[in-house]
Amino acid sequence: MTTTTSTTAAPTEAVATASTAATASTADAPALIRFRPTGLDTAPEVNALLERLGLGPFAPDGLTAFGGRNDNWAGTTTRGRQVFVKTVARAADGSRPEIDRALAFEATAARLPAGSPLRTPEHLGTDRESAVSAFRLLPGSRSGSEVALDGDFDEALCREAGRAVATLHTLGTAGGASDGASGGEAPDPASAPAIDTGEAPLPPMRWLRAFPWSEVQDRSMAQIAAWKLVQDDTEVVAALHRLRERERTAPHTPAHCDLRFDQFLVHDGQLFLCDWEEFRLADPARDVGAFVGEWLFQATYSVFAPTGEPTSAKDAVAPGFDLSHEEIVERGAAGLRHHIPRIAAFWQGYTECRTPDPELAERAVGFAGWHLYDRLIATAQAHAVLNPVARAAAGIGRTLLLNPAGAVATLRLADPAVPHPAVTPAAVLPTAVAHPAQPHPADAPSGSPR
Repeated sequence: MTTTTSTTAAPTEAVATASTAATASTADAPALIRFRPTGLDTAPEVNALLERLGLGPFAPDGLTAFGGRNDNWAGTTTRGRQVFVKTVARAADGSRPEIDRALAFEATAARLPAGSPLRTPEHLGTDRESAVSAFRLLPGSRSGSEVALDGDFDEALCREAGRAVATLHTLGTAGGASDGASGGEAPDPASAPAIDTGEAPLPPMRWLRAFPWSEVQDRSMAQIAAWKLVQDDTEVVAALHRLRERERTAPHTPAHCDLRFDQFLVHDGQLFLCDWEEFRLADPARDVGAFVGEWLFQATYSVFAPTGEPTSAKDAVAPGFDLSHEEIVERGAAGLRHHIPRIAAFWQGYTECRTPDPELAERAVGFAGWHLYDRLIATAQAHAVLNPVARAAAGIGRTLLLNPAGAVATLRLADPAVPHPAVTPAAVLPTAVAHPAQPHPADAPSGSPR
């Protein structure tokens, strides 16, 4: 059993859990959804790690969890430390690639100077054998997805996000053996896990044709329909292959590779970037494109909100079947006009901290196109059919994938000194948004790792 500890900043993600939902609020923060965590009697490795770190076990009162795909616990220990603990899944062969990638980030991030634009919650320790990690809890923090939905992920925060991501992309590399340091010392880059150099899993090229029937059973009907939109579109499939080829020849840097709004936390007015289980050497355009894609997904959802701008989760998923063609175009253009300045602010922050390679912006647009399909597939998990929002996202994603160069200036990813064009519906919004594609039959096998 190896326990690694660090005095440097590192990841945390609101992921895990369980059965019964509850809502908690404080005087200085909006109500946030919390969940009842998995019982610690079924996960003794959690308190075992905390005790080995000298923090004391979790006090049972007030213990809670965040939503997500992995078990987690947030609360105060018997020694008064506020801690967030999460587990990650092991691979089928018993290896722990996600933990190893996160530990590789720890070793790399140890080189960050004080005051760096890249902030991550303090990593307290990891039990690699049990795949459990502990971090300092940031009480009252809000996830980036909550902040964006509330309209508070403004241009200033977007610029900070750009600076953080650019700083990540300029980090040096760390190499070494399989296990991190132990005994309360910061991880030694020479003994930390090597940075993963394997190809990022998404988009999953092997799923563009078909997948085993056994996988169908784990997909919702809406997910199957979403993948049909991809698999039946030969132009999109060809564009994804081109994007992958461009990625292979692009300069690679340390990259997050799973960037979404909910990987950011806002705490005491500062922005933190979290969740490093997919950290690897990759095309930096992946992260830039994912951030752009998040805003385009928000713009798509705003088309179908009752006021054209989502103000709650309920509004953001309003079906919108009764909207006219003119209303869809008008709302789509308004959403883009509202969000594109945030994309521009992100790019400004990014270029302040790093000079991108000449083709990065164009590749980023391609990855933004894929990101829209990716979010479409992920959010379809709980649905039986695709709603117009999902089809609108697919339409925009298709436009960006087929002509990434044509959207660089519109999305404000060009040289800031060059005048940018006015945002028009035709620039990014395809006709597929105004006239969503008709559902494909869902009787043929299709799906993804999502």
